[in-house]
Amino acid sequence: MTATPRSLAIDAGQTGIRALLHTGTGQDLTFEFDGIRTDRALVPQLAEAVARIVSSTTESIVSVSAGISGFSKAETDPEELRVLVAPHGVREVFLAHDSVTSYLGALGDELGVVVASGTGVVTLAVGASQVARIDGWGYLIGDAGSGYWLGRAALDAVMRAYDGRGPATSLSAEMLVEFPDLEMAYLELQADPARVSRIAAYSRQVTELAATDAVSAAICDRAAAELVLAAATGLRRVGEADRVSPVVCGLGGVLRAPEIAHRFDRGLREIWPGVDIRPAVANALDGAGHLARLAPTSALRDRIAISIA
Repeated sequence: MTATPRSLAIDAGQTGIRALLHTGTGQDLTFEFDGIRTDRALVPQLAEAVARIVSSTTESIVSVSAGISGFSKAETDPEELRVLVAPHGVREVFLAHDSVTSYLGALGDELGVVVASGTGVVTLAVGASQVARIDGWGYLIGDAGSGYWLGRAALDAVMRAYDGRGPATSLSAEMLVEFPDLEMAYLELQADPARVSRIAAYSRQVTELAATDAVSAAICDRAAAELVLAAATGLRRVGEADRVSPVVCGLGGVLRAPEIAHRFDRGLREIWPGVDIRPAVANALDGAGHLARLAPTSALRDRIAISIA
């Protein structure tokens, strides 16, 4: 994907913000910041990130393209952001949900479905004329199969074992390292502003213990089944499910774990023996840079909020 000189691509997630500044000199610059807060206004957070980047370099920025967790085209005004960052030279702003940029980074202009599972999870399916987003509804009411979902299931299993409501699990020893008094864990987590990422971190213990712990293995089974369901639903909604070899790409930290990836692949092949499971050609940050160059005929075009001076 060819980058536009003096353009800034942003991948803004809840765990962290990554940015790539294309200078046009071959000396591209990368930046990392704390994740966005979904309980705060989005545009000022993006404007702050742009200002911090400008302050650390002498480069001016003409174009800003961002893929954002929790983005809603109906509620986010790209004009507001363009005005806020105009003093830094910005004349163009392209904003989209991170499912769009994950898709573009993974499959580019191909038709198919991308399941992106990290702290949260969102699935995007693209057909010839339709786009379907599946889940990505946040940790309170969605994100099935995400890192948070896995971590939440792990802590739930530990507390069930503690109460006698569920089977013993090796996850208990992992949780006791952080919470020697299990009865105080819920109070500490409820009071922690970083509770989402903190809980999601337990997903690693789940996948690492899956080979020897039946409870962890069952959690992995359920997580993979949720991700397969999301992919299949998306393909059906955009008219791609009838293909013998629909294109599927899974990405994100959860699907990098072999214990989830193998179950995900197996579940897909039970539906489509000839499914075309592809690795991502690039990442969501590269996909954000692609927003400004998306073909006008793409079904994804309507998913992008644009402001050009």
